[in-house]
Parts: sequence; structure tokens; C-alpha cells
Amino acid sequence: MIVALEEAKRRLTALEDVLAELGNQLRIEEAKEKAADLERETMVQDFWNDAEKSSKKLREIKQLKDKVESYEELLARLEDATVLCEMAIEANDEDSADEVVSETDFIEEEAERKRIEVLLSGQYDKNNAILSFHPGAGGTEAQDWASMLYRMYVRWGEKHGFNVKLVDWLDGEEAGLKSATIMVEGINAYGYLKSENGVHRLVRVSPFDSSGRRHTSFASVEVMPEFEDVTEVELKDEDLEITAHRSSGAGGQHINKTDSAIRIVHKPTGIVVGCQTERSQLQNKETALKMLKAKLMEIKIRENLDRIEDIQGNKANIEWGSQIRSYVFMPYTLAKDTRTGFEDGNIDSVMDGNIDGFINAYLKHLSKEEGK
Repeated sequence: MIVALEEAKRRLTALEDVLAELGNQLRIEEAKEKAADLERETMVQDFWNDAEKSSKKLREIKQLKDKVESYEELLARLEDATVLCEMAIEANDEDSADEVVSETDFIEEEAERKRIEVLLSGQYDKNNAILSFHPGAGGTEAQDWASMLYRMYVRWGEKHGFNVKLVDWLDGEEAGLKSATIMVEGINAYGYLKSENGVHRLVRVSPFDSSGRRHTSFASVEVMPEFEDVTEVELKDEDLEITAHRSSGAGGQHINKTDSAIRIVHKPTGIVVGCQTERSQLQNKETALKMLKAKLMEIKIRENLDRIEDIQGNKANIEWGSQIRSYVFMPYTLAKDTRTGFEDGNIDSVMDGNIDGFINAYLKHLSKEEGK
């Protein structure tokens, strides 16, 4: 066990340089100064006159302070672990080896997670994320697959402390879903989940096939940021087809079972949005319109368009050849990303929301492409 302590000491010593470099990458000193400057602004007499602006600044202060506090806490844990390790070696205390090694593992993992945070430097990476699920070719099997993906991302969000809110759900004909939308709320939600935008392919023996044949199904996951400002998007009444319907599906007792759910079709692009989880039809309509504006904004930015009117809508097919990731349940188990080559053979773990490996691999891949 003394050998384990000596190895832990070597790793802890190496982590000192790692965390020092990490502090520079995270711009910790800059974050401290900016938080102090913003706090001074809150002391100005008319600071609270604009509630929206003041709330935004307070959120920014909290984010900056949390960032600094989290980093300094990691430094403190490294110092404590180093002292404990050195004392254990000096006293020949083998009983402390497991604790030291466990703490060293944690610090290394946390340092790696923060290195990934450094890659989240996109304009909208810090925003909340809106995820929409749509089954592709494959009928009931594809609808079931879309609901499996829905569960996977809900589990991922909950495990990482994000607030996951169901916005809209349309039941599948026999199983699964025809469409669903969730909001994942929290810092960097979009930055992490942008990697999941695209078509996901499933290969398995279908439980809906009495002959026990293997099926290939597809479902798309659409990911976009929640924009704080969508005022530049103007919607014309004649371009909107708005219908009310009865809520149903995964929300269970939390969904109001009245005709308060709203579905909006944007005729020029064919984009469809819906909301059914707010308390009233008016609130559902407002949320749906906000989502529609966000979709138009996202497409406008992605396609570098000058005008919202130039948007034609997403014409991509949810089918073979367009997938970003494959999930194979039979004849072997493997989830593999076609963009990065990252793979995980524990398919049950992946479907339970453990997809950080895929997300991190994509962010590193993106960083290399952008020449960071």
C-alpha cells in the first residue's frame, strides 16, 4: 500500500501544474476582477430601476463567483490531499492509502471536467437548451426509439443537476412518441448538448415484431439554445396556423387535461412547435411563439442569413446515411459516434444517460476543427 501512496504523491505533484494551467485557461483572476466590477455597479443608486437588466447582472455575478469558488475549492482539496498523502507516507500509514487514492482520482476527474468547460466558449454555450425529438422511418419502432432518446437526455440532465422541463408531448400510435420537446435549464446546457443535434440510429430485435427480426430505426434530436432576446424576429399572423388540442402523454398528472395545449405551424418554413405544460392556453401560446422565434433565430444564425424571411426550414431526412451516432443492441452491444469515432460497449449505461464520453469527445473534436 505504501507503493500506492507513492504513486498518489506523484500524481498529486503533477496536478499542481495541471491546476495552475487550468486557472489560466479559465481566466480565474479575470473572473474575480469582473465580479468585483459588477458588484460595484450594484451599489449605484439607480441600479434597480431596470429590473431585467439588474437581474441579468446579478446572475452574471453569481456565475463568475461560482466559477472562482469551484476552482479554489479544487485547489484546496489538492492541498489537503497532498498533506494527507505526505503524512501517511511519513507515518507508514497504509490505512490512509484508499482515501488518498480516491481523492486523487476525484481531483483528476474534476480537472478534466473543467478542461472541457474551457471548450464551451461559443456565443450561446452558456444558454439553456431546447431539445425536440422526432421519430423517422420505422413506424412504431421509430416512435419507441424516440421515446428512449427522450428518457436518455432527461436522465442525463437530472444527473448533472440541470432542471429538465417537459414542454410538449404527442403520443405515438401504439407506443413511444410522435414528437416531444424539453427545456434543459442551467449554465452551459446548450454548450454540452449541442453535440447531440442530429439523427440517431437504432439496431435491435424489435419488441413489436412477433417474428423476432432485427430492425433499424431512426429518430432525430434537434438542439437549439434558448435565446434571451428574440425581439428581432417578427411573426406575421397570416404566416401562423394556431390550433388548440387536449394535452396528453409523459407529463402525467402534471399536465392539464383540457384543450389548453397549443400547436403552431409556421407556414413559410413548415416549422411546427407546441406547448402543453403551462397553466393556461394563453401561457402555452406565449411559450410556443417564443420557441418558434428561437428556432427561426437559430436557423438564421446557422445559415448566416440576413433576413428571417430567407429561412426555408430544415429539409434533412431522418434516415440512413445521415446519422451522427449508432446504438446497436443486437448482435452485439455498442454505441458509436460517426463524427468522433468514440464508442461505448455498455449500451444500458448509455441509455441511462451516461453520455459524457460522447459529449466530451465531440467538444474536443470541435476544438481541433476550429484550431483552438
